[in-house]
Amino acid sequence: MTRSYIAFLRAVNVGGRTITMERLRGHFTELGLGDVRSYIQSGNVFFTAEETDRAALTARIEEHLAAALGYRVPVMLRTVDEVAELVAADPFAGIEVTPQLRLCVVFLSEPLPTESVFPIRGPRGDWEIIGAVPGAAFTVVRLRNGRLGGNPAAALPGSYRGHGTSRFFHTVVKILNAARR
Repeated sequence: MTRSYIAFLRAVNVGGRTITMERLRGHFTELGLGDVRSYIQSGNVFFTAEETDRAALTARIEEHLAAALGYRVPVMLRTVDEVAELVAADPFAGIEVTPQLRLCVVFLSEPLPTESVFPIRGPRGDWEIIGAVPGAAFTVVRLRNGRLGGNPAAALPGSYRGHGTSRFFHTVVKILNAARR
């Protein structure tokens, strides 16, 4: 049975690590994945695969990208249906969006520590993790002087040993819509 996946890549086209989406799609195609497409320059790749072992598929993609690019690219792999469930759950319901507020989904490679108690607030009050599910944390970020104070994935507790990559919630909705096309 073929599954439709979305790969959320961390550290793509930031910090001097640049890659064209055409080249990135080529790396996914080299792995024998089907219907490979991408969305915007921040490392969102859609594809189909017969593989159902997510850990093995993630490891295969990460190993291939590391060999091809010369640096590690953590991959948070989700099915299109899982992203649809996340969006439908509306994790930010009841939060009034203002020009100084950003709603972010941090896709996680591992669940947050079980001792996590929400909300988890940043020491400067510029972010808070309001909740989480096993594959994602929901973060509200307050702008300082009109700018993000950093990557919302950095808001993860120090005891967290996995990886995270963040996307604005409205971008996650756009990614889901593009993946469904």
